[in-house]
Amino acid sequence: MKKVSVISINFNHNHITEELLDSITRENTYQALEIIVVDNASKINPVPEWKEKYPSVKFIRSDINLGFAGGNNVGINAATGEYLFFVNNDTEFTKGLVETLVSTLNDETQVGMVSPKIRYFDQKDMLQYAGYTEMNYYTCRNRCIGQFEKDNGQYDSVTGKTGFAHGAAMMIKREAIDKAGKMPENFFLYYEEMDWSDHIKHAGYEVWVNMQALIYHKESVSVGKKSALKEYFMNRNRILFIRRNANFIQRLFFYFFFILIVTPRNIITYSKEGDSGFTKMLLKAIWWNITNNINSTYLGYALK
Repeated sequence: MKKVSVISINFNHNHITEELLDSITRENTYQALEIIVVDNASKINPVPEWKEKYPSVKFIRSDINLGFAGGNNVGINAATGEYLFFVNNDTEFTKGLVETLVSTLNDETQVGMVSPKIRYFDQKDMLQYAGYTEMNYYTCRNRCIGQFEKDNGQYDSVTGKTGFAHGAAMMIKREAIDKAGKMPENFFLYYEEMDWSDHIKHAGYEVWVNMQALIYHKESVSVGKKSALKEYFMNRNRILFIRRNANFIQRLFFYFFFILIVTPRNIITYSKEGDSGFTKMLLKAIWWNITNNINSTYLGYALK
C-alpha cells in the first residue's frame, strides 16, 4: 500500500482547517495516511492547541506567510509519502476519496497528477470542477468543465486526461515532483497549479481527473470572493503564466491582447462596479511583470 501524505495550508482560518481535519477523521478509511498542516504565520498561532487536539497530525508553523506554493513546499519537505495529496483547508473529504485517487496513480503509470470531482460545499449538488480544457496560450483562457452545473452524473464516466489539475485537491506522485520540481513559489497565490501541471506534463507525465472521487470545496474562504489582493495576483499571475509557459509568438499575441483588450475592459468594469481602486492593482500587476524576471519571487504589492 502506497503511503499518502495529505498536505494543507492554514492562514487565519483555524476553524475551517479543523473542519477539514474532522472530515478526514470521519470519512477516511485509507490506512497508510499521514496528515501535514502548515500554518502560514496566522495572527494567532493555533499549533500548540492543535497538537493537543489532533496528536496524529504533523503541524508545522512558519513565522512568515510563504503563500500557497511556499507553504505547500514546506509540506513537501516534511512529507514521507510516495503520493502527496494537496488539499485546500476549505475542503471536506468524502468516503473513498483517497482510495480512488490512489488507484488511478497505481494503475496508470503515465499519470503524474490527478484531481477528483469537486462540488461546492454550500450547494452540494452543484459542480465546481470536472476537469479543465486545454489552455489557449494566445489569450490565457481556458474553461473549467462542469462549473455551476447541477451534478446529475453527466461526467461520472470521465476518468482520463485533463488540461490541468485543480489546486483545491490534487494528488501527485513524488517521482513526478522530483522530475518537474516543486510548486513554483513566485506565483504566491493563483495559477500555481496550472504552471505546475504544465511542468509535470513537460516532465513526461499526464494530468488526469477521476470523477469517481469526490471532494467538497468552500470556495474563496482564504482570500474572499472579491478583494484587492485577489485582483492583483489574478492579473499578475495570468501574465506570469504566459511568460513562463508560452512560446514567443503566443507571448507576443497575448501581450497585445492583454494591454489593448483586457486592461481597458477591466478598468471599465471596475468603474461600473464601484471598485475603481482595483485599477491601481491591475497596473501594479502589469508593472511587476515589466520589472521582474520569470523566476522572481519578489511579490511587489503582495500583503502590504
